Amino acid sequence: MTGTVSVAELNERSREIFRHVVEAFVRTGEPVGSRTLSQRMGISLSPATIRNVMAELEDAGLLYAPHTSAGRLPTEIGLRLFVDGLLEVGRLTTDERANIDSHCQATGKSVAQLLQEATETLSGLSHCAGLVLAPKTEQPLRQVEFVSLGEGRALVVLVTQDGQVENRIIEAPLELPPATLIEATNFLNAKLSGRTLGEAREEILREIEDKRAQLDSLTSKVVEAGLAMPAGGNEDGSLILRGQANLLEDVSALEDLERIRGLFDALERKESLFSLLDATNRAEGVQIFIGAENELFAHAGLALVIAPFSNTQEQVIGAIGVIGPTRINYARIIPMVDYTAKVIGRTIA
Repeated sequence: MTGTVSVAELNERSREIFRHVVEAFVRTGEPVGSRTLSQRMGISLSPATIRNVMAELEDAGLLYAPHTSAGRLPTEIGLRLFVDGLLEVGRLTTDERANIDSHCQATGKSVAQLLQEATETLSGLSHCAGLVLAPKTEQPLRQVEFVSLGEGRALVVLVTQDGQVENRIIEAPLELPPATLIEATNFLNAKLSGRTLGEAREEILREIEDKRAQLDSLTSKVVEAGLAMPAGGNEDGSLILRGQANLLEDVSALEDLERIRGLFDALERKESLFSLLDATNRAEGVQIFIGAENELFAHAGLALVIAPFSNTQEQVIGAIGVIGPTRINYARIIPMVDYTAKVIGRTIA
């Protein structure tokens, strides 16, 4: 038996032995041997028979023997086979549902605060790292204000209609008169109210260029600097990552630690992250990426369980998930991620 196989190609005995190996790996992270399996399975199979079946599963690419032990562990291909064909997904407890519900309510929170709390809740419940991916979004603005910081700098305060506040520091001419900032504030508030920065930017810049804006050169420079700042998002989108320390708890080898740190660096740089979001958006429901199935996790020995979430207009606007070791408790994590994504979808307008 060689090459990748399907669950249907495994006989009942092979499936049962394979399932026990994977479940032992998820539970302990340790290899399991034929003698231990013989005792645990409670069926009349000798260690020698189990050993032969495990050797066949190894030939099929589903198990491997680490050099430190005679026992077997599932390969990433084996884990994928298990998740797709043998996994029995569990149900959330009442307490887990209540915990997610309470932290994903929008009352008195901005969308950013809600997503941050949801991420922290997932991290805490799963004992893994939680993450939220959201594409670039721009909310209509309610108010803009320029505040002098002195020494050639000014603060731009952008308040969106849903109450999010974004503060940006811009360079400004030295000894900027207060009247200039007031004029810039009044001009932009008249033009931007109820519109996004992106919707109004081109029109306002054209007015300034055509000298139709009735602004002096100093005020025009301040307005142009303010328009250059993103509002309600950034050019790449946003990433919220919480609970990274959970991924380091089981790490003993220095090389494993360095691989996970490298993953954190890549995540912070958002490398490949939004192509992953696109892939998640094109599919329905929870998506599972194990190890090398995604380039971000190929060398870190980690898995990602992630689900898209939509707004009340059923438009996909982001994804939330969990990063953990490949031996995470898939049966528990999958419904947890799925439920959280659905709660967020019912909450975000």
